[in-house]
Amino acid sequence: MPGTSRLLGGAAMLGAAALAWGGMFAVAKPLMQEIDPFTLTLIRYAPTSLIFLGLLWAVEGRGALATEGRALHLWAIGTLGFAGFGLFAFLGLRSTRPEHGAVIPALMPLIAVGVAALRARAWPAPRQLGAVGVGLLGVALVVTHGDPRSLLTGGAGGGEALILVGATTWVLYTLGAAAFPGWSGLRYTALTAAFGALSIAGITLTALAVGAATLPSPAVLVAAAPEFAYLVLAASVVAVLGWNAGMRALGPARGVLFINLVPVTAFAIAVAGGRVPAGAEIAGVALVIAALILNSLAPAARTVAAPVLPVRG
Repeated sequence: MPGTSRLLGGAAMLGAAALAWGGMFAVAKPLMQEIDPFTLTLIRYAPTSLIFLGLLWAVEGRGALATEGRALHLWAIGTLGFAGFGLFAFLGLRSTRPEHGAVIPALMPLIAVGVAALRARAWPAPRQLGAVGVGLLGVALVVTHGDPRSLLTGGAGGGEALILVGATTWVLYTLGAAAFPGWSGLRYTALTAAFGALSIAGITLTALAVGAATLPSPAVLVAAAPEFAYLVLAASVVAVLGWNAGMRALGPARGVLFINLVPVTAFAIAVAGGRVPAGAEIAGVALVIAALILNSLAPAARTVAAPVLPVRG
């Protein structure tokens, strides 16, 4: 049946995208022993932006590359999204476990609830507010191993806080797509990614100049080529295209639930590597998943969650 095939295909694409994002943290973490977050972010997004521009030209034609006089807007929002999320995510990952870092992006639909509430100057619906509270409790259990008091003493949560900032900038970036009605998701993603990559290059050059970053040797770059290929092709290009197509097939209310696979995948990789998660960590991930399901059931969640993830990079 065509309808069933479409749903199954959409589910497969969403699942593959979420699995790729869940593995991203485990792939990137070892690279940080020899490559700083600034350079790593540039290596990820510079080729990604070029691939997206090439795809845009091939799919929509050369005219789609035009900024229509909105270059500064695209630059600002591309910097917010790609430089903001990319740099904060990798800076935070440097001081936390990959599986802990992967829990934070799963909160993006809940972060969008908070952003929408601030913009409307109104409290979220009770079910959404409860989902946010449950989600935050789940994250607290994960990052503190069941002792949330350590957040107050600075004993935990520093890296996760940076990733949370990055996730928030990505939500703001994605909601910014509403300012470009009539543009496809590919066009918005490609042009903002290109401008964002320029900002990342400028930030990296500044970091190099002040000693906050160092250029990796050619040998290091060659040895890490498979990991770079994963970050660019699997976790960026293929995952974004698959997520976009899957969301169109299933719809945002059901499709956004697949983001639950991101932390689950990251923890599965950790277990495969020999690490046994603490009970509090498992409970925390379960709470985050429950919060996302609860949020998806709220009537207003369908309008809030829809734009949060389709153009993720």
